[in-house]
Amino acid sequence: MVVDDEPSLRESIAYTLRREGFIVETAAEGTRALAMARERTPDLIILDIMLPGMDGLQLCRTIRLESSVPIIMLSAKGEELDRVLGLEIGADDYVTKPFAMRELIARVRAQLRRVQLEEHRASIPAPVTGAIEFGDLRIDPASRTASVGGRPLDLKPKVFDLLVYLASHPNQVFTRAQLLRDVWEYEVPIDTRTVDVHVRWLRQKLEESGGQVPEIETSRRVGYRLTMSALPMSA
Repeated sequence: MVVDDEPSLRESIAYTLRREGFIVETAAEGTRALAMARERTPDLIILDIMLPGMDGLQLCRTIRLESSVPIIMLSAKGEELDRVLGLEIGADDYVTKPFAMRELIARVRAQLRRVQLEEHRASIPAPVTGAIEFGDLRIDPASRTASVGGRPLDLKPKVFDLLVYLASHPNQVFTRAQLLRDVWEYEVPIDTRTVDVHVRWLRQKLEESGGQVPEIETSRRVGYRLTMSALPMSA
């Protein structure tokens, strides 16, 4: 949503955003913008300070009481006090007029990436800190050791991380992209073969251990899961 009382600037911003693939709503005054924000729940708001009716600062305060939507404030005022005030009342970023459209688009994308990253982190299950035992397999995340029947299991660092992650969520299927994000911490899946290779190494180590250990199953066209339906489980 773009909120600005200058028609030429408002439409110029909206045009640029639409050209970049965004769906854009516009408003010229604060009261209308507040109603639209409540009705349409935008993913991000670009908000001018100087608005007729309800000004941008008051609008920002009101929206922030109701939503955590990213807000980028625009103003012809470049004073540090104005920037600080805008940020203190809940704005996420502040751009002083005049500005380059390319910079504004970059700031928009940065705010949206931040929200996506926070949502992703919130969706990751909490890590297991205590020892995990499945059959003869014992995993200690704190000391980064694994053993089968008391015999150490020699695993490469990322293979160990993969084992801990799968063992922390038994019987849950994870896509290759999920594993790349959560185990390798890649923001963008680059090469899913990385997951396949590490899964192959882990399977080999478990099979060669000679003990009662869980099995890594392949869910066709989806990903992998650690299953141990035939083994006793304790944690």
